[in-house]
Amino acid sequence: MELNRRTVIAGAAAAGIAATTLGGTAHATGGGKPVKTLFGRLADGTKVHLWSLENGGTRLKVLSYGGIVQSLEIPDRRGRYANVSAGFDNLEDYVAQSPYFGALIGRYGNRIGQGRFTLDGKSHQLSVNDGEQSLHGGAQGFDKRVWDVEPFVKGSDVGLHLSYTSVDGEMGYPGTLKTKVTYTLTRHGDWRIDYEATTDKATVVNLTSHVYWNLAGEGSGTIEDHELRIAASRYTPTDAGLIPTGELAEVAGTPFDFRKAKPIGRDIRVSHPQLVTAKGFDHNWVLDKGITARPEHVATLRDPSSGRTLRIATNEPGLQFYSGNFLDGTLTGPTGRTYRQGDALCLETQHFPDSPNKPRFPSTVLRPGQVYRTTTVHTFGR
Repeated sequence: MELNRRTVIAGAAAAGIAATTLGGTAHATGGGKPVKTLFGRLADGTKVHLWSLENGGTRLKVLSYGGIVQSLEIPDRRGRYANVSAGFDNLEDYVAQSPYFGALIGRYGNRIGQGRFTLDGKSHQLSVNDGEQSLHGGAQGFDKRVWDVEPFVKGSDVGLHLSYTSVDGEMGYPGTLKTKVTYTLTRHGDWRIDYEATTDKATVVNLTSHVYWNLAGEGSGTIEDHELRIAASRYTPTDAGLIPTGELAEVAGTPFDFRKAKPIGRDIRVSHPQLVTAKGFDHNWVLDKGITARPEHVATLRDPSSGRTLRIATNEPGLQFYSGNFLDGTLTGPTGRTYRQGDALCLETQHFPDSPNKPRFPSTVLRPGQVYRTTTVHTFGR
């Protein structure tokens, strides 16, 4: 039976005792102030810091470079902790070869076809960094910027405010975009991300987080035995460049049907044209709930071996599920193990890829006077 850590902590608190787990402490109240240490320096001498937070039994480490989640530790059903996020133990690898491990993504998460879009009659050419496409904001997206970080303790929550200003024309995007992203660890151990942005010119925005999950533990091998459920009856098929065709296709009767939880590996090698093109799952699911005022539960990931679970809630209309298809054994994680195809997966809450060129898709346009706001909550259980 799945046991949510929130229930354990609440029960312990009601009994008047500390909520503890083997291998670590799951605090029923607020954690301490985030701790800052030097992680490394960029080639120009800029310092990159590592921020360490703990609350509610969740341990989180974040870099000022790219807002990267360098480590996220949670306990299994026996209380044993493991880092469930793929990454590196040094700055040099993040700079030179990271496939967006743990990073904040912007200005535009996912792909824009040909790196071009037209807004208010004006054409914009973006940085192209994925064949003919612009991916995750271009060659120097938000994942490669040093963010200003301000720690906070608010009641029983602890967290970080990350801020970055993207100037007009950066990577080809119009408008100066002021971005603030807040990482919060709640007293229950939930990891909440609140995104906020404003602009001085009409532009497009689609922010997301690119954590690579393996609930059995970083470097432990395949995620194909993980069970996944996505509350989506449709998805967006792609062309050879992984750009959506514009169709909102039904998942029924296809390998893309995750409306009921199933092992990821069950259908990943089915001879379906979309799986062949992407070398696995690398698609946007059209969430049944659509855009909502508050975050709603849209996906559950479970590792049967450890019992760890991840529940994702968001107010976004889409979820990109990427099954780690392009991990090829050339990258080595903190435990000294290499990452091979399918050794980690991403669940990126978002608006749809290439929305600026697809009128049927929900708009990603942000105008002066408007505030871009979106929230995603990760709840861990065992």
